[in-house]
Amino acid sequence: MELFDKIKNVVDKTVEILCVLMLAVMTVLVTYQVITRYVFNNPSTFSETLAQYLFVWLVMFGSALVFGSKDHLEISTIKEKLGPKSRAVVEIVINIFLLVFSIVVCVFGGYLGMSRQMATMDAALGIPTGIIYSSIPICGVIMAFYAVYNSFSDYRKYKKLKMGENI
Repeated sequence: MELFDKIKNVVDKTVEILCVLMLAVMTVLVTYQVITRYVFNNPSTFSETLAQYLFVWLVMFGSALVFGSKDHLEISTIKEKLGPKSRAVVEIVINIFLLVFSIVVCVFGGYLGMSRQMATMDAALGIPTGIIYSSIPICGVIMAFYAVYNSFSDYRKYKKLKMGENI
């Protein structure tokens, strides 16, 4: 399990670095866009379109990162009323549902959507518009990894509770 923890740390750091880089590039692009629009009266479509693409990618990767750290929104009223063992079981079941969602909707559905858009070219950037959609299956794979990791992590907690250990 220690290897699994190390892999998660590498995935976390990689996604964090990607998010920071995307935000930095977006900041430069938007600043450039403002200067070209208001100072030179000649707005740049390239920077605007690329910033929009990066924003979508930032949201997707940020969502995957938040999902992995279990900092996402949840309605925990019912879970809070459960005992520790029942709560651990509920967490595992939730992660299994999230794994299925990640694979079916994000990976499979996202791949289909991305594939359909690869023939359409973006006018401003000259690249296939499917590239913006490729963030969905990529982040779906990351979310699936996190769902598996979180399931095993919750299972470890459940085993410790079952054995009477404090966690």
